[in-house]
This record gives sequence, C-alpha cells and structure tokens, in this order.
Amino acid sequence: MSTLVIHHDDCRRHDPGPRHPEQVRRTAVVLEALEAVNGIERLPAPLVTPEQAGRVHGLEFQDWLQSMEPQEGRAAVGEADNLVNRGSMDASRRGSGAMCYAIDELLAGRAANAFCVTRPPGHHSGTDFAMGFCLFNHVAIGARHALASGGIERVAIVDFDVHHGNGTQQVFEDDPRVMFVSSHQMPLYPGSGHPEETGAGNIMNLPLAPGTGGDAFRATWSRLGLPAIDAFEPDLVLVSAGFDAHSRDPLGALELEDNDYDWITRELLAIASRHAGGRLVSILEGGYDLEGLASSAAAHTRALVTGR
Repeated sequence: MSTLVIHHDDCRRHDPGPRHPEQVRRTAVVLEALEAVNGIERLPAPLVTPEQAGRVHGLEFQDWLQSMEPQEGRAAVGEADNLVNRGSMDASRRGSGAMCYAIDELLAGRAANAFCVTRPPGHHSGTDFAMGFCLFNHVAIGARHALASGGIERVAIVDFDVHHGNGTQQVFEDDPRVMFVSSHQMPLYPGSGHPEETGAGNIMNLPLAPGTGGDAFRATWSRLGLPAIDAFEPDLVLVSAGFDAHSRDPLGALELEDNDYDWITRELLAIASRHAGGRLVSILEGGYDLEGLASSAAAHTRALVTGR
C-alpha cells in the first residue's frame, strides 16, 4: 500500500497578502520537494461537508465564517492578521475534507498512511473561534469523523508545531476518547499549553524553552510524550505537522532540523503499528521559511514511506 499525499489547488486561493507569513507558496514548495519522494500516491482533496465540519464547528459558526469572506480585498477574522479573501473558505474546506478522505481511505485498507498538504492551517481554531491563521480545525474534524465511523474508539492527536494547538485542546479537553499531546515553544503565541492544562486527563503539554534543539526535543518526547501515547493504545494517530520549530523558521526560536522530523515521524509510526494497524494521517500546520518547510516536510514524508 502507498502513502497518500492529498492536496487541492483551491488551497492556493487563500491569499492573506504578499508580506504575510502564511503565504500562497507554502504548499507549492512542499509539493515540489515531494516530487523526489518515491512511493507516494497523490489524490485530490474533497470539500468537507457541513455535517463533517459540524462535529466540531456548529452551523452558526460555519455560516459566520463564510459571511466574513469578502467579495473583494481581505477581511480580518478574529485577529488583525487572520485575514481571509474570496476563496479562503474553500481552501479551508479542502483541508478538513482531506483529513476525512484520508481517514476513510485508511479505514478501507486502501492506503498505509497519509500526509495532507493543505493550507490554511487549523490547530488554533476552536469550536466557535478562529485565530492564528486558522479557520476550520482540520485535525479535530478528522478525529471526530473517525470516531463517528464506528471503527475507531480512541484517537491520539500529536502536535509538534512550534505554537501550541490551543484550538485542538479546547475541542477535546472534555473528551477522553481523544488524547492530545503537544510540544511547543514557551513563551510564544498563543500563550497556552502549560503542563498543568490536562483536560480530562487526556491532555499532555510539553513546553520547550527558546533555543531548544533536537536532542532535548527527542529526550522530552522519549521520556513523556511517546510513552503516554503508547499507553493510550490509540486506534488512529493524527498529526498536526507544523514545521515552524525548524531552525530556519522566522516565527519561532526552536532549533529542530530535518532529521528530527524524520525521527518523530518514525516513532509515531511505530506506535501506530503497535496499536492502530499502522494508521496515521498528518496534515500541514505551520512552517514559514520556505526552504526549511520544504526540506522538513520531505523528511517527514520519506519517513512515512519507508517506515510504514
């Protein structure tokens, strides 16, 4: 079975502006880098349905988000730098649709694992708020979609973006069917993700000090995060794959390199192999230096291919 790479050109319609970090070229450079990776199958992302999205975001919130999309120019949603333009909502719907589609393909046994190369990201969006360059929370929608399938009882969500996935935490902090484990720089936007934030015992936050490099990142995950996920015995592993903890990234001050993303991907695949039949789906979150984004996403994808 192959590793799926799921994308849609609608993701390029979201354009918050020429000087915005979440630039249109982000998915393009990742897809260009993946041209050198063998063993992947590219598939188009469908639009998420209102019912699928509604398992996380109510119809009132969905309608409000759509109403914020201007016919011309750009408008701010929730925060001054969370900008949308005509086409932004379809871009976000493709991200959530990619997650649901990838999960369906894995549950049907048609693929080993998947990487959704979409934008805008999603992990800062909660049930009824949008922030941090995010509109729909794709990984949360995917988790609820999997749980509604009838074949999945426990989902582990892993987030190694440099920023804490506050939206994902908010969605699941009272849902013990989902474990959320996040490593992130602290202090840094959005200011959440302290170790004492444990939800219903299903939340684990692993804050990292500015300047933390690969050795300390791996030690933290090896000592705390990975054993906790292993003990949870998930039926499915979902990954908020942000690559802005890379040493080149302008929005953070962590010092990860490509081989650190290879390592964490292989460790998560091993857990998925033990408990979930190898089922793992990742989705692009942050990563704002184009060179660092392309090389680290390629390392992640190669690990998905060779580690399955």
